[in-house]
Amino acid sequence: MKKKSCSLKKDISCKNRLKAVWEELWTNKLLYAMTLPGIAWLALFHYVPLYGVLIAFKKFNYRLGIWGSPWAGIDNFRFLFNYKGAGRIFFNTIFLNAFFIASGTFCAVALALVFVEIKNRPYKKAVQTIAIFPHFVTWTVVAMFLGGIIGQQGILVKFLAGLGMRVPSFYENPGAWPAIFVFLKIWQGAGYGTIVYVAAITGFDQEMYEAAKIDGASRWQQMARITLPMLKPTIIMLTILGIGNIFRGDFGMIYAVIGDNPALYSTTDVIDTFVYRALRTLNNLGMSTATGLFQSFIGFILVYFTNRLARKFAPDSAIF
Repeated sequence: MKKKSCSLKKDISCKNRLKAVWEELWTNKLLYAMTLPGIAWLALFHYVPLYGVLIAFKKFNYRLGIWGSPWAGIDNFRFLFNYKGAGRIFFNTIFLNAFFIASGTFCAVALALVFVEIKNRPYKKAVQTIAIFPHFVTWTVVAMFLGGIIGQQGILVKFLAGLGMRVPSFYENPGAWPAIFVFLKIWQGAGYGTIVYVAAITGFDQEMYEAAKIDGASRWQQMARITLPMLKPTIIMLTILGIGNIFRGDFGMIYAVIGDNPALYSTTDVIDTFVYRALRTLNNLGMSTATGLFQSFIGFILVYFTNRLARKFAPDSAIF
């Protein structure tokens, strides 16, 4: 009897839950309908392609297809780790991305604080538009302009040479490129990155700022004591998401700007550019898929553990 009563209670609770879900969907049907394109896009481009992960464990043959190709075990993963320069490309990938995350976050937060302080609306909109515009410039166009500035016949090189300075060839000097890439990344992404921070700051309770003004706090003190502490959860969450991609090199930027330039590989060659060259040379799709799977796995592990740290030291900043 007890088992029957328990099963009846479960059936009733299950029916009540389904009824509540249906009522919620029907009540807000228009709002949920607006999410359908996003859900369809997510499923089509992020979940359906997961089927292709099998290629990482196959000796892929285009004629045989994914299922027809023979299994290769973990041989495709061995290719990346057996490469004698694997340590260098791993280091370059992590080193560059760490600088991108740190410098991009700092500049985006600083710009957001500046934008919020601008009271003249037309001027504020103009400044924000100018700051965000580089995000929509392709890296190919950036590479063309950069070549015209620091190339052998570039404006900057000619100017410094006219002053009697000895200017090294930038495209033969690998030591200069980490700084150049960091500068380009800040120029391209800092303005666009302010959108989230400005939105967060705009939503803060303005009564706290009014109370601080009454107490005699300056604008710098208000930033340090109110804005930045309240902005901390947003900064931490975006940093956690950025760390998830720390094992992925910015292929679009690096390859567009320097292309296949062996003289610069020591500081600019990352996992993605190496895999692209190997794919062109060997036509081994299994190896490139295995590398992408490895990067995704490492990104998941890093997000999980950084989120655990955030949950331990700043619970409000954790993503999950």
